[in-house]
Amino acid sequence: MNKLVATLFGIGYIKGGGTIAAAVTCCIIYFVWQTTWLQLPVAFLIIGITIFFIGVYAGNKVEPYWGKDNYRVVIDEVAGMWITMLFIPANLWLLIAGFILFRFFDMVKPHYIKSMEKLPGGVGVMMDDVLAGAYANIVLQMFIYLVIPHISNTAFNISLRA
Repeated sequence: MNKLVATLFGIGYIKGGGTIAAAVTCCIIYFVWQTTWLQLPVAFLIIGITIFFIGVYAGNKVEPYWGKDNYRVVIDEVAGMWITMLFIPANLWLLIAGFILFRFFDMVKPHYIKSMEKLPGGVGVMMDDVLAGAYANIVLQMFIYLVIPHISNTAFNISLRA
């Protein structure tokens, strides 16, 4: 069961599993956005925290068999993509931008992201992607609040009202 969770039901066995897992997560997020009560930031946050702890647990369980942060473990991409879209308005264009930003930060691993892999066990497996998701989220938030107000909202159809 831990291998099933860690590989997101086998996606981790596919070449490019991290990207595929992030894309599948985008689809899940899109459908979550269609459910009114799941759009609530607190619900989205609780789901993200749950994914993180499940990922830490699964990472701890599979690491003795597969080694440190094995490519087959893609539950961390799910958590990272979830963090990317945390507190972001439900919008398909922003979801696509979030996917691109998350994959960029996850692959390039700038400032501090790479060092997160040194943390022990499942925490190390999860934290580099969580931090990549946080970086992507910050860039998205800056785009939403600094750029979108100065361009036509018709393309994005985003309401920034509180």
